[in-house]
Amino acid sequence: MSAPHQYHQPNAPDDSDSDLELDLEELDPLAASSSAATSPPRRRSKEHGKPFHELGARIPLRNIRVGRLRGNRRNGGTSNGYGHGDEDIVGLIDDEEDVKRHSAGSFGTTGDDDAPLLPSPYGRRRPQKDESTLSKLGSTLRLPSFMSTGSRPNTPRNQSGQAEAEADTEHDLTSNRNIAVGQLQSTKFPANAVSNAKYTPWSFLPRTLYNEFSFFINMYFLLVALSQVIPALRIGYLSTYIVPLAFVISVTLGKEALDDIARRRRDAEANSEAYTVLKFDINSMENGVAPGKASGRKRRGKKGKKNSSEGSGRLTDIEDEEQILSTTQGMSTASFREVLKPSRDLKVGDVVKLGKDQRVPADMVLLSSHAGESAAPIPVINPMSLQESSDLGDSHSHILNEPQDKASDGSNSGAATERNDVGAPQTSGEAFIRTDQLDGETDWKLRITSPLTQSLDIGEYTRLRVVAGKPDRKVNDFIGTIELLPKPQRGYDPHIRRSDEGEHSVTTDHTAEIAKSAPLNIDNTVWANTVLASSSTVLAVVVYTGSQTRQALSTSPSRSKTGLLEYEINSLTKILCILTLTLSFILVAADGFHTTNGRSWYISVMRFLILFSTIVPVGLRVNLDMGKSVYAWFIEHDKDIPGTVVRTSTIPEDLGRVEYLLSDKTGTLTQNEMEMKKIHVGTVSYANDAMDEVTSYVRQSFTAHPGPEYHESTTLFTPSSTYIAPLTSATRTRREIGSRVRDVVLALALCHNVTPTTEEKDGKTITAYQASSPDEIAIVRWTENVGLRLLQRDRHSMVLQSVETGRVVVRVRILNVFPFTSEGKRMGIVVKFCEGPEASPSDDNSEIWFYQKGADTVMSTIVAANDWLDEETANMAREGLRTLVVGRKRMSSQSYEEFSSKYSQASLALHNRDNALAEVVKEYLEQDLELLGVTGVEDKLQKDVKASLELLRNAGIKIWMLTGDKVETARCVAVSSKLVARGQYVHTIAKMKRKDLAHDSLDFLRGKPDACLLIDGESLALMLTHYRDSFISVAVTLPAVVACRCSPTQKADIAKLIREYTKKRICCIGDGGNDVSMIQAADVGVGIVGKEGRQASLAADFSIEQFCYLTKLLVWHGRNSYKRSAKLAQFVIHRGLIISVCQTVYSIASKFEPIALYRDWLLVGFSTVYTMIPVFSLVLDCDVDESVANLYPELYAELTTGRSLSYRTFFIWVFVSIYQGAMIQGLSQIFVGLENFPRMVSVSFTVLVMNELIMVAMEIVTWHWIMIASIVGTAAVYFGSLPFLGEYFELSYLMSLAFWWKFVVIAAISLLPPYAFKILGRTLRPPSYRKVRGV
Repeated sequence: MSAPHQYHQPNAPDDSDSDLELDLEELDPLAASSSAATSPPRRRSKEHGKPFHELGARIPLRNIRVGRLRGNRRNGGTSNGYGHGDEDIVGLIDDEEDVKRHSAGSFGTTGDDDAPLLPSPYGRRRPQKDESTLSKLGSTLRLPSFMSTGSRPNTPRNQSGQAEAEADTEHDLTSNRNIAVGQLQSTKFPANAVSNAKYTPWSFLPRTLYNEFSFFINMYFLLVALSQVIPALRIGYLSTYIVPLAFVISVTLGKEALDDIARRRRDAEANSEAYTVLKFDINSMENGVAPGKASGRKRRGKKGKKNSSEGSGRLTDIEDEEQILSTTQGMSTASFREVLKPSRDLKVGDVVKLGKDQRVPADMVLLSSHAGESAAPIPVINPMSLQESSDLGDSHSHILNEPQDKASDGSNSGAATERNDVGAPQTSGEAFIRTDQLDGETDWKLRITSPLTQSLDIGEYTRLRVVAGKPDRKVNDFIGTIELLPKPQRGYDPHIRRSDEGEHSVTTDHTAEIAKSAPLNIDNTVWANTVLASSSTVLAVVVYTGSQTRQALSTSPSRSKTGLLEYEINSLTKILCILTLTLSFILVAADGFHTTNGRSWYISVMRFLILFSTIVPVGLRVNLDMGKSVYAWFIEHDKDIPGTVVRTSTIPEDLGRVEYLLSDKTGTLTQNEMEMKKIHVGTVSYANDAMDEVTSYVRQSFTAHPGPEYHESTTLFTPSSTYIAPLTSATRTRREIGSRVRDVVLALALCHNVTPTTEEKDGKTITAYQASSPDEIAIVRWTENVGLRLLQRDRHSMVLQSVETGRVVVRVRILNVFPFTSEGKRMGIVVKFCEGPEASPSDDNSEIWFYQKGADTVMSTIVAANDWLDEETANMAREGLRTLVVGRKRMSSQSYEEFSSKYSQASLALHNRDNALAEVVKEYLEQDLELLGVTGVEDKLQKDVKASLELLRNAGIKIWMLTGDKVETARCVAVSSKLVARGQYVHTIAKMKRKDLAHDSLDFLRGKPDACLLIDGESLALMLTHYRDSFISVAVTLPAVVACRCSPTQKADIAKLIREYTKKRICCIGDGGNDVSMIQAADVGVGIVGKEGRQASLAADFSIEQFCYLTKLLVWHGRNSYKRSAKLAQFVIHRGLIISVCQTVYSIASKFEPIALYRDWLLVGFSTVYTMIPVFSLVLDCDVDESVANLYPELYAELTTGRSLSYRTFFIWVFVSIYQGAMIQGLSQIFVGLENFPRMVSVSFTVLVMNELIMVAMEIVTWHWIMIASIVGTAAVYFGSLPFLGEYFELSYLMSLAFWWKFVVIAAISLLPPYAFKILGRTLRPPSYRKVRGV
């Protein structure tokens, strides 16, 4: 029997199938047409049934499917197994020698390489799981069928039903991460949520209670309250001591909770921002049918049963199956659709679609970028809509004829990997981003996509794998790779000869098309909190999320801030406690340590401590916290600083104690809006209104024809075109100046990296410019304003248009571009001008020019000798302008060819490539350039920045400017903003790498205490590493410091270092996400609501809208907050101390018995109802008017000394309290006597209350109607409550004349001497505020 018949014997059909008998030629076309030598030899096997194992490698899939159809029909269409006679078919499944034989087609009904050709006898396929490392390995090395069933690799999971599933294992932060693009990840990564909250629901109580009881005053009262649980120590009601403490703690915790809830709400707004995400569905091919297509077998199930005996029906099934199979040849790996996701739900591996001016929500790697807002639409692809082929053999031959290297650009075969967007614009692969919220740099950054992914069909993204390093805080560094896995081939190809394959050749898809990989670096990334600036649509894959982004790693965690006044009061309360303990011990010692009423002497000491606990006033914190809320209300409702928000209400007093101001530059001091202000062409300078003259020169230059042989309206201009001046200005000087102006304007219009784009706004077409530097955009805008517009720019050409005539006047071909670097400080371009008519320009034998512009420090040695460059650049720098020197050089074709050849050779060098390239450029290009002119660009300052900085400097505040920008830029802004005074020496430290040089610089600065220090990030890191203490000790004495190229972490480190070294109050102000760490590290963090985001304002303690608002915030509100709180704190201490002195005097008179003088309501009412409102009204007092505070900022400098609340003022109030308490209680006991206790208490308590009210009136400087109402109203409340105090007073005695004359005398003796001393002190040593007020 022939081999084919022997193969089909086990599944031989019945007689009705005789018309479908298959001969050898049909089963194996190659076997019939080749010699016997080419036929696979028979071999002996342990299993009888595999004599033609090799033959199965060439059996067409159509014939195998016919056999499968027959088997299914014969078994009722339900059996997936085999009979005992199916050994030959099993031979196709058992891949004993699979190392030498692989099929070029699909081994499964779902497109899996590892699936058997026929249904496996070992059961159905198991559910698919996530790909593991072992399964990925298995996809390359096929295992025998007895193993493949259990360890079969799987296609990526279809995400449609499991998109929200979470991985169980956490990712190891110390290792690289492998990211499957557009799919679920095998490891778990943090959520992409921003959080500026200080507390979690679980940490709120522990942290806040710890913070509260870390203050001595609260711990003291907690111990006093707990002591009342002990019967021997109990004095009066338990609530007398517990309720005030509970009230204080509740108020503080409530304020903290409200502040944190507000932060969480702001975070929720940022986290709920919606983004477009591509959701992929893997095209799993069940029997070769794509999703969305019904199976032909199911459609004709009933018909098949009716006509089961008809061979034509089976033939139709076979033909349909072949047709369906043929459609899979060009199918994408996955279909996709757009869904909206909030920022917090983005996950690693998600593909996000971004548009112009959209914030990047996570750290991403770019996959593709398309120019234009509407470019590269993202359709929902129907996989079956691609061109179908009905002939399987044709499809196979098409695949075989495809070049093998086509996979490098993402292609596999056919049209599946070609973009099906007919008429879509050419892909650019470029995008500009703004990073000022991340690193503070104003320049736009160019980002490019990998060539491997730029032209790849979106449906193939699921084949991409990104390998990225561990999370890092370095915002300018990234190393990774991206890999394109082979595409699983869904066809089975019988037309591959063994002789073509070779002995060890394998033709499965995994080996026919090898995986492609490409490196990734920082140019391929967009980090979280940057903004897409270009008019393009970008697709990017999320790599790092949430706490692992560069932004989060560079941000310090939030901390609870405590004001300096709090610490000072905490120290004073410790003194009061020591005073209380000493007094208690003295009273017990005076009694001889006797045991009285069964109480030991130490019990008596404890009872005295409790009696004198009012010396340490529990209401102090309540009054201060309520005062802070009042100050916050005043700040937020100040009409002069609209939009100001107080986010942390615990530190308003610190606004009046700031000694160091650390400010960001970009967006804080400047608006980040560049404007060309001045241009100098050697003999004449143009600025302001004189720019109209430049416009006239340009108009004359590019409207007159360059020569008589050309027609005026169509000819292109070149630098050598003759400048023809009008008859009205035919003087030689005018012609020379006009020619110079034309040359410098043309140079500025060509020497840049700016790309024009058009946008639709309100139905109008607006031209916008994209570049990596706002300086270049300002210059190109200026050239447009004076008459020469950049019309078109790509990588190879540039076109300039006359603004007046609207025609193209200059067309160049770009030969080389040398971009700007911080080391080179210059950029250059080599262009070849097109000549002739505009309709048919030619660049054959045309002019080649090299243009260059850069900083004067480097250009001065490159341009030809001159006598005006240094002087003019110095003049512009003094005006705070950013200067650029412009030059040019003409090259012959021969010299350019030599340069190009050597430059190409240098670019291939493996070592010192950059130096080799620079040497070639220097040799051929950067020598004896013709100096064309100098430009001056101004970075517009924020409103009133100069006046604000001057006022703050006069207030005694030392100002540091910390920026991520370049040294030259920072220097210009420091000068223009008057941060550096005119004539002030600026000592620059940059690119310092040697420790000995650092030491010399520090020695120099010690001898120049009035100099301004300008230092870059690299040198600063060296200083902080090796000379930390020496550097900070010198720097804090300087009037101004400018630190450039600072990372966000360095900014925070500087703030912490100054705070720790000086123990002074530090205020940090910024507007970007890169300033958040610095703001949170400061004692007072101020955030400006920036144009690009609110990250800084959300994380700050105070949020303002303009820098100039800071002066009022500090000089006015800061002053008032501190002065008022200082006075309020001392008065509350005085109130508690005076009542304790009265208790002491009574205890001495009562033979040292620890008996309470004022009990229960009298004790509580004195510190609440009877005195609280008048005392608290002191928060409305102010010693000077706002105009005086701004006119004399030196008054602010006095606040930093802390004289308003010092040990001196504290002890003055202690002595006043002792005097008044002794007089009030002593004279009451003398006038009334101890025998009649209620009468004595009524006199002393009434005098005590009235004494406090009058003392408040004596302390007020500026009266407010609320103050008058509170004092008068409280006095009325007290006298109105006397009838209800019969339990403590003798009410009949209150109506007698004896009570009133004693009351008046005691009050006069108590109040007059302190007031007299106060008047005397003001006269002899008047405070500064009285001097400026003239009082």
